[in-house]
Amino acid sequence: MKLSIHKINNIPLAVLERTDYPLSSVQDALDLIANADYQGARRIMIKKDHLHPDFFDLKTGLAGDILQKFVNYYMKLAIVGDLSEYKSNSLRSFVRESNKAGQIFFVENTDEAIKYLTR
Repeated sequence: MKLSIHKINNIPLAVLERTDYPLSSVQDALDLIANADYQGARRIMIKKDHLHPDFFDLKTGLAGDILQKFVNYYMKLAIVGDLSEYKSNSLRSFVRESNKAGQIFFVENTDEAIKYLTR
């Protein structure tokens, strides 16, 4: 897992540059949170492709379990990527509600992610 830290508007932002395997467990999320926090960042940006495909199948519970850790540790997260390939109405509702809550954001590009994470 390779994180880079960027300061934007004097706010440290961790960007997951690469990972040897997709994030697929609560422990992976906790490792990411700890790594970012250790480097002084309370905001994280990852690509959709850094997540295991099961994350986007809400029946697995993986998305809820992982995202709950970010909420519990007051860590903002932006997941960047086009989700139009997923036709699930449940997932669309989940994304919409997450974006409204103000801590987890699903966005299409890095500019949007930076906007949400640095406000």
